[in-house]
Amino acid sequence: MKKQCGAFAGLCLLFTGIGLAGSGIATAQDSKPNLTPPNVLVVESEMLKPGMAGMAHQKTESAFVQAMTKAKSPEHYFAATSMSGPSRALFFLPYDSFADWEKSNAAMMSDSTLAAEFDSAMQADGKLLESFTTIVFRYEPDMSVSPNVDLAQMRYMEITVIDIKPGHEAEWKELAKLHNEVYGQVPNTHFAMWEEYFGNEGGVYIATAPLKDLAEIDAHRTAAMKAWAAASAETKKRMGDLEASAFASIHTNLYSMDPKMSYAPDRWKTASPDFWGKQ
Repeated sequence: MKKQCGAFAGLCLLFTGIGLAGSGIATAQDSKPNLTPPNVLVVESEMLKPGMAGMAHQKTESAFVQAMTKAKSPEHYFAATSMSGPSRALFFLPYDSFADWEKSNAAMMSDSTLAAEFDSAMQADGKLLESFTTIVFRYEPDMSVSPNVDLAQMRYMEITVIDIKPGHEAEWKELAKLHNEVYGQVPNTHFAMWEEYFGNEGGVYIATAPLKDLAEIDAHRTAAMKAWAAASAETKKRMGDLEASAFASIHTNLYSMDPKMSYAPDRWKTASPDFWGKQ
């Protein structure tokens, strides 16, 4: 840590889980946290060298967690490691605003002990990495469905990355609206949509869908297929046309949340001690 739900299947999106929680991450002592997704989400991606995942990476990442714990930092983050696609670890840092992100960085730099321990940890961790990237996203509430679920109870996450062709934002937004009309009433449909703000060339959205267990994927896919079958022929055709027009690419990968690489809030540890307490 340095300070990608179902996919489109044929013509349709099959999101499964929830969106990232807000102050449920950021505030350690909230007994009844606000689970609204944060306005700003910083995602740090570490691409690992072959053979450097698992315990080797957990060991180097534990140095960051120990440093944050020692400093009693109020800023929390959680990690998830890939179960599909390239071998990598993602770190999620939520903020209410860009100003809050700035304050967080300033607070860390003002703590000389914490900053020094992070520098040391980065040198050790860097030996395991092929690359490191930071991408900043902005929450899109109008494109999300029921995102307010407690991440303390989640164990996996599906992330769908959607790259929109330049000049086709209008088609994409119409498609997202139709998708939510078709699938929004499917039981246990919860996801948050995010637009990339900084990091790449732009035009990229991600849908985050945390899961309690992998059985949710089976159940939701079955229910989503029924919802698609019930949609009108006109809606299906329109969604297919919009998908062909708007998408440059789309892919989904599955991740497993990793408590040993996360600096989780105390509330998470209290809510799920057998999982988030493993640090």
